[in-house]
Amino acid sequence: MAGATSSSSVSLILILVASSSPRRSRGRVGIALRSYGYSGAELRLHWARRGSSRDGPAVVRAAAVPAGGEGEDAAATQAVYSTSPPKTATSAPKQNQSAAKQNGTVGSSSASKSPAPAVSESKAEPSAPVTKTETDASAKVEELKPSVDDAKPVESIGIPEPVDAKVDAAAATDAAASAADDTEDKEHGPLAGPNVMNVVVVASECAPFCKTGGLGDVVGALPKALARRGHRVMVVIPRYGEYAEARDLGVRRRYRVAGQDSEVTYFHSYIDGVDFVFIEAPPFRHRHNDIYGGERSDVLKRIILFCKAAVEVPWYAPCGGTVYGDGNLVFIANDWHTALLPVYLKAYYRDNGLMQYARSVLVIHNIAHQGRGPVDDFVNFDLPEHYIDHFKLYDNIGGEHCNVFAAGLKMADQVVTVSNGYLWELRTSEGGWGLHDIINQNDWKLQGIVNGIDMSEWNPAVDVHLHSDEYTNYTFETLDTGKRQCKAALQRQLGLQVRDDVPLIGFIGRLDHQKGVDIIADAIHWIAGQDVQLVMLGTGRPDLEDMLRRCEAEHSDKVRAWVGFSVPLAHRITAGADVLLMPSRFEPCGLNQLYAMAYGTVPVVHAVGGLRDTVAPFDPFNDTGLGWTFDRAEANRMIDALSHCLNTFRNYKESWRGLEARGMAQDLSWDHAAVLYEDVLVKAKYQW
Repeated sequence: MAGATSSSSVSLILILVASSSPRRSRGRVGIALRSYGYSGAELRLHWARRGSSRDGPAVVRAAAVPAGGEGEDAAATQAVYSTSPPKTATSAPKQNQSAAKQNGTVGSSSASKSPAPAVSESKAEPSAPVTKTETDASAKVEELKPSVDDAKPVESIGIPEPVDAKVDAAAATDAAASAADDTEDKEHGPLAGPNVMNVVVVASECAPFCKTGGLGDVVGALPKALARRGHRVMVVIPRYGEYAEARDLGVRRRYRVAGQDSEVTYFHSYIDGVDFVFIEAPPFRHRHNDIYGGERSDVLKRIILFCKAAVEVPWYAPCGGTVYGDGNLVFIANDWHTALLPVYLKAYYRDNGLMQYARSVLVIHNIAHQGRGPVDDFVNFDLPEHYIDHFKLYDNIGGEHCNVFAAGLKMADQVVTVSNGYLWELRTSEGGWGLHDIINQNDWKLQGIVNGIDMSEWNPAVDVHLHSDEYTNYTFETLDTGKRQCKAALQRQLGLQVRDDVPLIGFIGRLDHQKGVDIIADAIHWIAGQDVQLVMLGTGRPDLEDMLRRCEAEHSDKVRAWVGFSVPLAHRITAGADVLLMPSRFEPCGLNQLYAMAYGTVPVVHAVGGLRDTVAPFDPFNDTGLGWTFDRAEANRMIDALSHCLNTFRNYKESWRGLEARGMAQDLSWDHAAVLYEDVLVKAKYQW
């Protein structure tokens, strides 16, 4: 028995459930499960040991005690260690008619033609998990089979004792010690501990499927980090194109937007521990290269349809054979494109007694884009009339208007910005872009969390874009030789003179007013007058693209301008450059400076938002810091910082090596940021 106890955390859970007192065992499990915020609704924990396949055995499936107290005979609990495949998906909680009409739900169809809003039985996918997520409080509780002989504690937990099992004390001790050794390297539960949740990340873009900027990188990486902590995580994005990984779930729903019906189809893929659900509908088709384009009214209709469908995905999309349900559920919406989701969650469902345990978190990546329009836009949202007060906003620029982001900020249970520096700026009239009053009024629920980077993609040790063309992968131990080789390869690729002693400066970014590439153009004559090389990569405004071409034409021996965007070249510039220049006028978080430091490239940045948070200024007296900063987005300020940087590169090699080393030594992964996001999810969960 001792061996069984020490060999598996599951055995320990089984023993706890099967204590000698049924009342006490139910009480203990009830107390434990109530720590998850549940009382009365069945809850199942669905995590598996890291490294196990999605179709492997379930580790834990525990049912919560129904409401009614510990003493009710009908309230039984069971913990099961099972290798059986999942059963059919549980039904979604039924909407009342008013909520269904309010959401514009016209109807649904599936393979079994079950009445809405129930999910039809669906077979488990080949990669389906064997654990199940509870969807409503009416689900049946599995009852623990009564023990045959209460005097035999082994049999009471369902482990039969062999007739001739006569083991002496010494053998039992050896077995226990062996079992204890076997469990030293095994994980006994999710990293999230008792805070494991169902998390649904909703966004308009997600790498590698569709990406226009940093938002796509965040949505592609954060969910995987949360899944590694034991949460069941889903990403919901529009299906803009044909994604080979996605399979049709066979579920159809219809929603009404601006008086027209649109049929929605759910596609699913399971990648790196995360469920990816793609919402397919006519407005999203063939927009892979222009996901935010079109007339303003068309963009608004796409956003409305997407948010209406996304808020119901946990009910209707059977991922791995079972739906997520609305218990222990948190939505993470991103930017104004999904800011309607917190509003719909409250207006359609929580105001009508549904999804009472579901919460929403809204992440601000860039508050400059808000979904502004005339007040008449409100009629398209299909919301109760009194909700118009949450959308109305007056400012000196637009006068009275309808603001989608404003409503989302008010309705969300928690709000996250992508750095503490950006959070500080949002509170000001200059940085809040007209929403600073709302930000300050809701300051109690705001928190800044710096983004991480996907170390499977942005890591010089494994970067696939450094495998060819004389580039090479490198680590901190091989930094000197590896980075020198990448620098020479980049110079050869772009037709620059191959010199290790000349500082190579890189710029990677969107060509617009925010990124400050025009500030580099203002300083180009000073830069070209130095013994340096400059490489710029980006696409955007036509006038700024022409400006880059002129810079190269005028200084062809030192400047290279790559107009367009190339993922391989972005990686190679990051690896081969000595300095990364980021003169952004505002930068909520910024990822390029994080990529640069991970590759041993020293950043020179304008001290705003996340750039100020992540790039500590170099202190030559104490040999600390990560790069150089300048306090105003002006050419002369940038030149001053860059001149100090170049002087250190040429004359203080030991200090330069320290800058590279400190940058590479940081934990810039999403695993660290995921812990902070988890704290926000817990706050939202217990917020009423």
